[in-house]
Amino acid sequence: MLPSPTAPEVAIVGGGPAGLIAAEVLARAGLKVTVYDQMPSVGRKLLMAGRGGLNLTHSEEFERFVARYAQALPQLEPLIQAFAPADLRAWSEGLGQETFVGSSGRVFPKAFKASPLLRAWLRRLDGLGVRFALRHRWQGWDHEGRLIFTDAAGEPVQAKPDTTILALGGASWPRLGSDGSWADLLAQRGIAISPLRPANMGFICPWSEIMRSRFAGEPLKRIALTCAGATVKGEAIVTQDGIEGGAVYALSARLRDTIEQDGSALLHIDLRPDLAHEALLRKLDTPRKGQSASTFLRKAAGLSPVGIALLREASPALPTEPEALARLIKAVPLRLTGTKSLERAISTAGGVPFGELDTHLMLRGMPGVFVAGEMLDWEAPTGGYLLQATFATGIAAARGVLASLRIPDAALTLEPSSATRQT
Repeated sequence: MLPSPTAPEVAIVGGGPAGLIAAEVLARAGLKVTVYDQMPSVGRKLLMAGRGGLNLTHSEEFERFVARYAQALPQLEPLIQAFAPADLRAWSEGLGQETFVGSSGRVFPKAFKASPLLRAWLRRLDGLGVRFALRHRWQGWDHEGRLIFTDAAGEPVQAKPDTTILALGGASWPRLGSDGSWADLLAQRGIAISPLRPANMGFICPWSEIMRSRFAGEPLKRIALTCAGATVKGEAIVTQDGIEGGAVYALSARLRDTIEQDGSALLHIDLRPDLAHEALLRKLDTPRKGQSASTFLRKAAGLSPVGIALLREASPALPTEPEALARLIKAVPLRLTGTKSLERAISTAGGVPFGELDTHLMLRGMPGVFVAGEMLDWEAPTGGYLLQATFATGIAAARGVLASLRIPDAALTLEPSSATRQT
């Protein structure tokens, strides 16, 4: 059903998941919605995230799920309760995109990619009367409180909506549209902004030339990483100048904060987390029978060439005594000296602090302006937590708009399918 000509008008600045889901909620409630985006099309970062499989959310139990949001837990927990992982799965299935739980507990659409979901979503939004103003770069507000944009021709465009939702994303992958330029625009209006920092990113370490030339791009599989008492099992990848990958991302906030405070961070890599120290010691406490160190470590300890290279990075003269060698394999020290750039990070930490917002995500200092998605000051590991909170905050901001306009909320979610309820 299209909105009536007299319906309130809402401008949503940013066409990522937070902005699009907010547009859906508001259009279902009968409002006139325009989504502004500086790119030629919307959802570009969503499409990139779905290249290797669109990880919508996670199936773990709720208390453990929301604990992933760390310092932002008090603010995000009620929002995610209002639009939980089961709701996100039901919404996806309502678009014809059934979901499944992978072996790690992560939830994906069966199509695995983002493009079928985004196409179906845009068709729905079009049917609800949502208007899109693309190639419109937001420039802030004028002295009369109107939103100012520049269009594709560089000409100024003004808009005077009844309310506004800002959902411009963070500052990672700026070529996809989220460049963080909004931070200065809000700061000029007296809004406090926590510094934008990389999250879920790789780290820099001073590899030897052999490590850079021979092992860049090599995966470290079935390892465990430890930093400051926190341990994560998973995989990582050696890069030309450091290390990245899922297990690294899970510790990225801790590692980044340590580097910012101390100038570097010490990461320990367990190359055989599936093998207890005593069992590994027994395997190493056998005659070498003339084998080279690499051959012995490959056969006795089951190490890959890149794993052996890591041992040599930490200790060029490898220990010959089994106990010392076992300790090294179970805790290879790696000194990280910096983070990869914000532009290449998966997500962004920092942004608009929750203290600048009311419980409906409206800026206290700018009534009628709401904020959603990655612009907010929160971070979470990969694994479905990023998209879940992005959707939940977009819905919360839209419902805040409806509450401010005293308009009844329209139902968004569908009854979860039996398959969704069972997982």
